[in-house]
Amino acid sequence: MPNPTTELSLDEAKTIIATAFAKAAELSLKPLAVTVLDAGGHLKAVERQDGASFHRPEIALGKAYGALTLGLGSRAIFNRAEQQTYFVSAVNGLVGGKLVPVPGGVLVRDSAGRIIGAVGISGDTSDNDEAAAVAGIEAAGLTADVG
Repeated sequence: MPNPTTELSLDEAKTIIATAFAKAAELSLKPLAVTVLDAGGHLKAVERQDGASFHRPEIALGKAYGALTLGLGSRAIFNRAEQQTYFVSAVNGLVGGKLVPVPGGVLVRDSAGRIIGAVGISGDTSDNDEAAAVAGIEAAGLTADVG
């Protein structure tokens, strides 16, 4: 059920993570790390599956952080980096190198269309990471914004 406020709840974050892991199992993906941030970029929840490599949570965080930083899903940031390399590089420098401009970072919108957070996933291909994020966000009754 959608949250009537503009805050992403811990229950919603847990649903996003559980569903992303279920989607990964369904698609036989490699072990994932999932990071959920609130609209202010604060960590709401993070989990790393057994077998996920060492820095996957930080990569997932960078995907979500980038999405919030620019108000775009990380797929759109990836596309923008190809067109405007210097801009994305400059922004990444401004945020201390925390932005990871590849698919797998998805904005979370409430029923009114407001950004209430972002999900970052890392562990498989970027396209599969993004698919797992979208599945999790939708299972929480929220809207996934990849672009």
